[in-house]
Amino acid sequence: MIDVTLKQIKEWIPCEIDDQYLQHKIHGVSIDSRNIDENNLFVPFKGENTDGHRFVEQALEDGAGAAFYQNDAKPDHEIEGPIIWVDDTLLALQELAKAYLKHVNPKVIAVTGSNGKTTTKDMIESVLKPAFKVKKTQGNYNNEIGMPLTILQLDEDTEISILEMGMSGFHEIELLSEIAHPDIAVITNIGESHMQDLGSREGIARAKFEIVSGLKPGGVFIYDGDEPLLKPHVDTLKDTEAISIGLAQDNSVVCSVEQHDAMGIAFTLNTNEHYQIPILGTHNMRNAAIAISIGKILGLSYEEIQENISKVKLTGMRMELHRTDSNISVINDAYNASPTSMKAAIDTLAAMDGRKILILADVLELGENSAEMHASVGDYLQDKGINLLLTFGDEAVHIYENGKANVDEAHHFNHKNELIEFITQHAQAEDEILIKGSRGMKLEEVSDALIHNN
Repeated sequence: MIDVTLKQIKEWIPCEIDDQYLQHKIHGVSIDSRNIDENNLFVPFKGENTDGHRFVEQALEDGAGAAFYQNDAKPDHEIEGPIIWVDDTLLALQELAKAYLKHVNPKVIAVTGSNGKTTTKDMIESVLKPAFKVKKTQGNYNNEIGMPLTILQLDEDTEISILEMGMSGFHEIELLSEIAHPDIAVITNIGESHMQDLGSREGIARAKFEIVSGLKPGGVFIYDGDEPLLKPHVDTLKDTEAISIGLAQDNSVVCSVEQHDAMGIAFTLNTNEHYQIPILGTHNMRNAAIAISIGKILGLSYEEIQENISKVKLTGMRMELHRTDSNISVINDAYNASPTSMKAAIDTLAAMDGRKILILADVLELGENSAEMHASVGDYLQDKGINLLLTFGDEAVHIYENGKANVDEAHHFNHKNELIEFITQHAQAEDEILIKGSRGMKLEEVSDALIHNN
């Protein structure tokens, strides 16, 4: 993590520091005054309901090496200690991260997309980690605060930085890309997440494409080649190598499933490269192809990539398979959801043996088209061989209404505890149960109940 003197910080970003403190060092960064490690740089923010500057002196007493202080915060008394005076603490944090990233100088891989960002990030790490010192975004540290904190966690000998970039509106990814200046930029896909803020899938595509705004000259852009909404944007690129990945034959990298079952997926790329991953869901083939392509760009051999991708492990609640003591398969895909990812999950379940049970909850932030989009998931169930459909939530009722004629049996629940009671009582040996909904619906509670009660 960052380990520099205040003199170095003064050279990197616009700020004022009393000369007597210039040789002080900071080690790491914290934005939480309750969680200060020795010599951390404490970064306070002015919010609507609270002002972090109130905790600066306490942070210094607790061992912080220095603290940012915003010029307009106007302390009511003189602040003693190593203070770094800045115009805006958030902007200063971002500028510090940008300077530190340039100082460390790793290869930067930036990843965004409506679905699959974290899965793709995990796969890229799996391909590259045996050959390079790699650090990736942890958890959901993928916004205007989280990504700078991720960068400032890099060790000075880090060779590869994998940065996940999230957004809810326009210009947010543009900001992150300008901080990161990636060597390789990735868009996994365009779905419906944040439709409420961006208005349409076209708007989502435009917002995601902002990831190329900071791409280094001669950089590489990897994207979902089966998504027509990206093509007009790709056509505007200059001094960039564009690699399209998808099922269509006109892609740079053509993906084809050979086999998929409860053990994972076997697939080919461009007809002659064979790979296998221990991950459920044929949609993950494209994510794996992105990671494989990056491995090639960075000079790994076919055999190295084959070996590394075969051992991939994903962050939790993403097609996470559990087998209960009663031999029930529970697939926890409850980290997040969109109509597109729900349909991909349905395809995964449809390919399995045994009684197929699908548990779906609301997809949030879809805006005025929410009812229609949920209904489309119900329509998609036609001829998928799903035996039991269980839905939960105000919006998921539209999945139920349109899907109940397409499955053997269906029930809708307005209360999660009623859903849990029903499925724990009715689940039986050899069942395949897939659980998916938006993060806010907390469907892991259903998964946990099944795992621990069966």
